[in-house]
Amino acid sequence: MEIGNHSWKTDFILVGLFQYGQMDTLLFTVIAILFAVALIGNITLVHLIRLEQTLHTPMYFLLSQLSIIDMMYISTTVPKMSANFLSDTKTISFLGCEIQAFMFLSLGGSEALLLGFMSYDRYIAICRPLHYPVLMSRKICCSMVVCAWSSSSINALVHTLYAFQLPFCRSRVVNHFFCEVPSLLSLVCEDTSQYEHTILMSGLVILLLPFLAILASYARVLVVVFQMRSGKGQSRAVSTCSSHLTVASLFYATTLSTYTQPHSLHSPARDKVVAVLYSIVTPVLNPFIYSLRNKEVMGALRRQMG
Repeated sequence: MEIGNHSWKTDFILVGLFQYGQMDTLLFTVIAILFAVALIGNITLVHLIRLEQTLHTPMYFLLSQLSIIDMMYISTTVPKMSANFLSDTKTISFLGCEIQAFMFLSLGGSEALLLGFMSYDRYIAICRPLHYPVLMSRKICCSMVVCAWSSSSINALVHTLYAFQLPFCRSRVVNHFFCEVPSLLSLVCEDTSQYEHTILMSGLVILLLPFLAILASYARVLVVVFQMRSGKGQSRAVSTCSSHLTVASLFYATTLSTYTQPHSLHSPARDKVVAVLYSIVTPVLNPFIYSLRNKEVMGALRRQMG
């Protein structure tokens, strides 16, 4: 009990991403640029969808929600990591670590579910266009967003409350650049194998199921498109689907590798590289993949710029 009480009073030490001497400044600069690009890209997309009447459709409503999540998602990790680097401190309070872990799990789960709903939207629009106004009404779209936020938040709350009541009686050094539940388990001085099974089940439900839904939706979309006679339409659909699948696969493959692997197979160095891909790179790519290859968005952007 003394150990458990002690764990509540001690700050964690984040090893961070910058550990390579002269490369620190360069790596920090790259991360800072990516952070700025992600914020500018997502803010621009949200603002554009809000202003442009032609973009007030279910697809762009879901896309605006994805951009909001991405802005919050990358802001959960990069500012604290940057502050630690600039101030030459590596500590984070117990409560701060707990809040960061909750926000990261909640936003990551919301994005995973929302990407699945977005693929369903494209499936209905192309494969069942006559039913689209009914199956993707504003009420249903709002329900999708509420479902994504609420279910991921509940999942994050359960994991955060359980993980942070475990006895952290080993080193307080977290070999990561932010507080992520899998990276904290190495500090626990009791058997966490049963809890790891719970993490695995959550990962399969929140990450794998939406990813399988995306694959099934786009597979059906491509089948329908290839039944058309328009070669131009086929090439455009293949190009769009491939770009969307590339970004989605990057996000789901990296998160699944972190949250479905046993703790014994985790490597801190590899985990940090993988975390950069789904926590920093993906929020940067999303607004560009979903907008630059979209004529409606680019047309709206040109109109807004005069």
